[in-house]
Amino acid sequence: MNDKKAVKHNLLDAGCREQTADFVEQLYLAGRLSDALHEMKAFRCDLMDAVHQCHRRVDCLDYLIRQTEKEIKKGNLKS
Repeated sequence: MNDKKAVKHNLLDAGCREQTADFVEQLYLAGRLSDALHEMKAFRCDLMDAVHQCHRRVDCLDYLIRQTEKEIKKGNLKS
């Protein structure tokens, strides 16, 4: 990466905590690219787990919305 400070900036933009971004930046600046890559991949896995969890929640809500819309179309409204 051309601008070494861009590493920390990009990590923060990705949602890394300041402490994590500092740690990975230090690994990068020390030339420990494999270690920095390992940390970035671990953070990415955490992010993907969060995405999947949110997706499941959205799916549950979508199901409930569809079921409620079906009930409304059937005329099963109760006040």
